[in-house]
Amino acid sequence: MAKRRIALLITASCILWPFAANAQREPHPPCETSSPFPEFAPPGHTPNYRVWSSNDWIPPSCVGWRAQPSGVLVAIAGTFRFGGSKDDLLLRVGAISTLKGIRYWSVTENAFRPLITSAAALKGPDLNRPRGDFSLSEMKNGAELYFAETDNRLGEPVIYRMRTTQTDGTLVITVDNVSAVQKYMLPLVKPGDLQSIHYLAQAGPGLWTYYGLARTEEPPLAAFRAVRTESYINRSLAIYSHLTDAVVEPIRSYRPD
Repeated sequence: MAKRRIALLITASCILWPFAANAQREPHPPCETSSPFPEFAPPGHTPNYRVWSSNDWIPPSCVGWRAQPSGVLVAIAGTFRFGGSKDDLLLRVGAISTLKGIRYWSVTENAFRPLITSAAALKGPDLNRPRGDFSLSEMKNGAELYFAETDNRLGEPVIYRMRTTQTDGTLVITVDNVSAVQKYMLPLVKPGDLQSIHYLAQAGPGLWTYYGLARTEEPPLAAFRAVRTESYINRSLAIYSHLTDAVVEPIRSYRPD
């Protein structure tokens, strides 16, 4: 058992190796006066994306995150067409049940696979208190909302906290996990390890921009297999496609500029 545990720990540490050489420009979310990086891709195009790890990035205060020198950070930025209102987008975000069945491109398996196998809104941070999707009024009042989601790799439900605010006309949705996941007595995910923030703003009639950041303290392991950089990007793109209803081509190879 001890040898197996050591082998699993070695596998976990090796996951970070492919990200060691990410010497590139730091992310800039659209909550400051400077231009966002990566910049918004034109409508109808795959969002621009970047991946960082073991970086010294200090998140701006508007993000609300602490600095995190290890782990993986993914940023994507795109422009999409949407004929509805801001409230319609909020309702889409609050429809937690529709997350089930989202598919992403697995570069390891070279095929589309379900990303989220189950999802449900909760009455609080308790898996035993499921409820229906969040209403528009709940999404707009800035309260902390909770939902559970099962990732195809972790294989166990994780409880997340979500909060929506508006800043200068931009919808800002923050999400972080409040529950932990363990396998074989190994702590795979601790509370606060999985964080994301999503910025949605109207850029013109029927035109919207999206900027998303997602990061992990340590890459979540499933079956203790290495996770390729492209998989992190494709998972973020799958969420983008779900929120915006935009068709996005999967990433099969990642070569940062």
